[in-house]
Amino acid sequence: MIPRYTRPIMAKLWSPEEKLRIWCLVEFYACEAWYKLGKVPEKDYQIIKEKLTPYMEEGFTEENIKRVEEIEKETKHDVIAFLTHLSEIIGPSSRYLHLGMTSSDMLDTTMAWLMKKAMEIIIEDLKRVKDVLKHRAYEFKDTLMIGRTHGIHAEPITFGLKLALWYEEMKRNEARLNQALESISYGKISGAVGTFAHVPPEVEAYVCEKLGLKPDPISNQIVQRDRYAEYMASLAILGTTVEKIATEIRHLQRTEVLEAEEYFSPGQKGSSAMPHKRNPILSENLCGLARLLRGYLVPALENVALWHERDISHSSVERIIVPDATTVADFMLARLEGLLKNLVVYPENMKKNFNLLRGLVFSQQVMLFLTEKGMTREEAYKIVQELTMKVWQDKNLNFKELVLKDERISKFLSKEEIERIFDISYYLRYIDKIFERVFEG
Repeated sequence: MIPRYTRPIMAKLWSPEEKLRIWCLVEFYACEAWYKLGKVPEKDYQIIKEKLTPYMEEGFTEENIKRVEEIEKETKHDVIAFLTHLSEIIGPSSRYLHLGMTSSDMLDTTMAWLMKKAMEIIIEDLKRVKDVLKHRAYEFKDTLMIGRTHGIHAEPITFGLKLALWYEEMKRNEARLNQALESISYGKISGAVGTFAHVPPEVEAYVCEKLGLKPDPISNQIVQRDRYAEYMASLAILGTTVEKIATEIRHLQRTEVLEAEEYFSPGQKGSSAMPHKRNPILSENLCGLARLLRGYLVPALENVALWHERDISHSSVERIIVPDATTVADFMLARLEGLLKNLVVYPENMKKNFNLLRGLVFSQQVMLFLTEKGMTREEAYKIVQELTMKVWQDKNLNFKELVLKDERISKFLSKEEIERIFDISYYLRYIDKIFERVFEG
């Protein structure tokens, strides 16, 4: 991923230096397992341990990376190039590295470790977003605004309800991410076609335990890519939730709506041409990145079906989509956290917009009260719609006043009952109950 959308924590995780460090760990732990099984002589094991410990603890240098790349130009095989460089570092004892293993034993186990760490970072990001959503939901729990369906005024809600809805969706995202984390946390050291022909299951178990992974119950040359597809799907859905929130903020920041707005810092500029502009650039950026994140899912799905016990068509794809997707997801959540934390809310504009339709948003309640009093639903709907259309067409009319004056309605409803119909608190009487279900359930 380009530096613009990469945070340092992900840049370090997906760096060439970290990849080689984990490759080295996998190879060393496999060698150590063989040593414990009596296959590697004490002297050779100690040499290997002494030579590799600095690289496992401190990582590989730029010089090491260049040397591996130099060897790969000749071998046309990155794993062999790496092993060749380790042999240069270790000397003759290096013959005990990679015993009975295939390249994918090292590659897939390393990828599992990296993807596990990346997901753990993303889950922590998500928890921080949830914390902000919860705080702001309670802050605006009783802040009245109009609910909109099809973009048109519907019935009263509160801004806190909107935030609570997003919080609940993030809870579901967290559950999906945790499931993906579990599914991806499997390594394999089972040889060329998964039969353990030249390396016993004990080696696999040892390596996986040392790396905080579990042995895949069964594999062929690789860990099966449905695990990767599930992982990428969870990120794609997460990105879509972020886009949903960002899209709503963009709508609420429209000039003619202006119920909420991204924080506009001192010295910030909105347009090179129009000095007055205050654009929802963070939200727009998140919507764009969500498209990118979703786009990584299709290649991951296409990687599931490989030839026989494995082909290499998935490899080039994963080298791009996995680091990019996790890096983008991390960036998006960090940006969303800041956006929500600093979001400027305008309750007075919410109230003003709520009153724009002069009482029309209470139409359903009028209809329901009439049917409760004995009028047929069809007749009640007809009368109420007739009055609402008059208000739509004449901006000087008020729906409540028309209801109070209509003799057809007054036969069924008293003035006190009509006043109760237009009481906003009636619509919001279950807010506390909803919050209890979301935040305490």
